Amino acid sequence: MVVRVGTSGWQYDSWRGVLYPAGLAQRRWLERYAEEFATVENNGAFYRLPRRETVESWRERLPDDVVMAMKASRYLTHIRRLRDPEEPVRRFLDVAAGLGGQLGPVLIQLPPNLKAAPDRLDRCLSLFPRDVRVAVEPRHESWWTDEVRAVLEHRGAALCWADRRGRPVAPLWRTTGWGYLRLHEGAAHPWPKYGGQALRSWADRLADTWADDEDVYVYFNNDPDGAAVRDAARFAGALERAGRRPTRTPSFASAGPS
Repeated sequence: MVVRVGTSGWQYDSWRGVLYPAGLAQRRWLERYAEEFATVENNGAFYRLPRRETVESWRERLPDDVVMAMKASRYLTHIRRLRDPEEPVRRFLDVAAGLGGQLGPVLIQLPPNLKAAPDRLDRCLSLFPRDVRVAVEPRHESWWTDEVRAVLEHRGAALCWADRRGRPVAPLWRTTGWGYLRLHEGAAHPWPKYGGQALRSWADRLADTWADDEDVYVYFNNDPDGAAVRDAARFAGALERAGRRPTRTPSFASAGPS
């Protein structure tokens, strides 16, 4: 199992002095990020779909071994609420194609007040080519049904595993041959850091669920004050101790879980 470990986004001012040298221009942050990580989740696409030319420029700036996951536009998920998905999915795919072979999974994060609509989800997922990996992050408890699980399995989509304060907030279903985990907020001090036990538990869950030849994508979304950067490095250490191979992460003096 290759576990791609990264963060949800890279453009955070509070990462100066953690990942980015104080004098490094913001236009060079992506290159600096890619020196330390082999994957990133692009959260910005959710708020504003970038131009195809912008996405192509990201591809040109990334090393060949870096993949970028893309979060689907909120126009599809929060405004349309998965209704009539054809046009927003087509427009999103046209833009995301600018990454070429460096496009990672597409994340479809649903609104917390959107109750289960398996028919809408199935129609949406049917529009993605089979060679595009899609992860779905529902956030209303009504989605945890056999019918929803069957839709994900039929379409080859991953249920996004998610954590808040060290606890899973979704069932730990395996619905396809690869995994996707998002860690939103730790319970350790200082906030929103993750504690060592939480990191070890997630490393063990991944190791117990996916085999050596299956891919897993892990993104830390607890970005304030560089917590995501430090926790990603510590999580890589936990994965190694669980017998799994993480992609590169920054080297810190205290990279192991504590």
